[in-house]
Amino acid sequence: MDWLEALQHLRSSGLPGVLATVSEVRGHAPREAGAKMVVGADSTWGSIGGGNLEATVVDQARDMMAQGISVPRNAEFPLNEHATTEHGRQCCGGKVRVLLEPFLSLPTVAIFGVGHVGYELGRILSRLPMALYLVDSREEQLEAGRLADVSAGVADVRVVHTPVPDSFLGGLPAGAHVFIMTHDHSEDFLLCHAALRRGDLGSVGLIGSRAKWLRFRQKLAAEGFAEAEIDRIQCPIGLPEVRGKAPAVIAVSAAAGLLGTLAPARQ
Repeated sequence: MDWLEALQHLRSSGLPGVLATVSEVRGHAPREAGAKMVVGADSTWGSIGGGNLEATVVDQARDMMAQGISVPRNAEFPLNEHATTEHGRQCCGGKVRVLLEPFLSLPTVAIFGVGHVGYELGRILSRLPMALYLVDSREEQLEAGRLADVSAGVADVRVVHTPVPDSFLGGLPAGAHVFIMTHDHSEDFLLCHAALRRGDLGSVGLIGSRAKWLRFRQKLAAEGFAEAEIDRIQCPIGLPEVRGKAPAVIAVSAAAGLLGTLAPARQ
């Protein structure tokens, strides 16, 4: 695949990458200005000239990904026998400037239950860059017309109708953030059970009262989960200082709580 297809592949897979572009060439160099290469964690696509130049750019790009750097960088490489190198010499005689543009992986958020609160939460989160799953066992809740306002945002919105939402939860990528707010307390419990079995999710929020959560805690403990494991689920969801039972208020509170857990990219 070419560099553009590679970027699309990384984005759809929820993986980070860096686009390296030869922005300036002085003298002789293996590639002209405009040559591009995409660097992923394990693979590269395209070429900016091979040799020490390309190997060093790959190292720098992967270091940026490891550090979570989100701002572009310019790097300059002299191509002569006197230049200090780590991957051999390139004696073209020129000098190359390379622009490194990071494309960090988008957070993944899954809303299980697209009722009144789930819909309002989806509307808010769809305005942010993320992979947003809207999951419901009721097909009518996922009709395109009903979700038109949600789908109009910048998020990569993925609508999922499934009679077994807990099985779908098991296939989410590690680090995904989950909101459980279905129409059925039994379905909610199965989703909580599936989330705790995973153990690698970013955060798990369950909508409901403290009385509901007390019953769920007792049932989860009876299923063999330790207190520390059960504590990974937040119930009620959202910020305690934001009060109100209107769906939009609950959604704003839940979204604010989520944003507090998403680590800002370092620069």
